[in-house]
Amino acid sequence: MENQSYANHVKLVTPYHKVLFPVLLLTLGGASVNLYQSIGDHERIYSASLILVMVVALVATALFARIFALKAQDRAIRVEENLRHYVMTGKLLDPRLTTRQIVGLRFASDGEFVELAKKAAEQGTSEKDIKQAIKNWKADLYRV
Repeated sequence: MENQSYANHVKLVTPYHKVLFPVLLLTLGGASVNLYQSIGDHERIYSASLILVMVVALVATALFARIFALKAQDRAIRVEENLRHYVMTGKLLDPRLTTRQIVGLRFASDGEFVELAKKAAEQGTSEKDIKQAIKNWKADLYRV
């Protein structure tokens, strides 16, 4: 990705988003059908139930692994942007700013960052609106 912008900043990880998760959803569907077809068959119902429970646990694990990684990245971004604001202004970011707003601010160039942060705190600007207001985009190629 040469130049990052609002239009192309979303990153999809092909092995996760386009392979693993669809496979897990298909497996969940197959396990559900297997359990449904096993109703009334006392020899298959236990194993079909166990398979479904294991697939649900696997789907949950995949979702939580993604959520936990994003939460850790959000915490790092919050600290980085707080330091960036402190270096530029001598003050920490306004405590009214939410993590989502700060995540949006990370794309702002140094020339826009302070003003956008102030506006976001005062007006409660959404992450999406913050990103759309950025004129000079600062790429973040490390977030997954």
